[in-house]
Amino acid sequence: MTTAPGRPRVAILGVGHVGSTLARILLDAGYEVAVAASGDPQRIRLIASVVMPGARPEWAVDAVAGADIVILAIPLHRFAGLDRGMLAGKVVIDSMNYWAPTDGVQPLFEDTDLTSSEIVQRELPHSTVVKTFNHIGYHEMEEDRRLPGDPDRRALGVASDDPEAAALVATVIEDAGYDTVLVEGLRDGVAFEPGGPVFGARLDADAFRAAVAGESAAAAAASAEIAA
Repeated sequence: MTTAPGRPRVAILGVGHVGSTLARILLDAGYEVAVAASGDPQRIRLIASVVMPGARPEWAVDAVAGADIVILAIPLHRFAGLDRGMLAGKVVIDSMNYWAPTDGVQPLFEDTDLTSSEIVQRELPHSTVVKTFNHIGYHEMEEDRRLPGDPDRRALGVASDDPEAAALVATVIEDAGYDTVLVEGLRDGVAFEPGGPVFGARLDADAFRAAVAGESAAAAAASAEIAA
């Protein structure tokens, strides 16, 4: 694998199914990738060499410090203990989902009208959060990649309150083999969450836009009915 010049450096926090698969597809797309688990990188060096050859195992703080984009590929219940300051100044991709039956009830993500990624952004006030990769199964990430223009090319959604960060991440996703659909802000990323119209769905860009637009229209109608 050859790293393409000029591309942002990526750090992935979490080396489970999602993190290791993301590492492989980004390495294959020519990105420089560092990976980190919760402790000593020596503990993951062997598995990294076998499962994601080319990725550099590092301490989390070092991986983040050397990256332009950081992907949170950790179970959401571990987010509460994450060092917020380490991520200051970084574009942070939130690929996490909140599933209480799996993660248990997480008070940080309960009893709020915010989406899970809006909460992540609130907790990371000095970072720029982009929501994506959460609505595709890790087992589909490699097999669903297609070249640009392929009629079967799948679309992934990108949500952020920062248009520049959203555009940067969209470029990474397109290099990895997908079309992208940018929505207006993190609030609209609710469509990507479990139970949303595009969660787990194999859709091209037009169908993806239509599904998200339908969700937005339904939400607006519900709000208008409540207000009336």
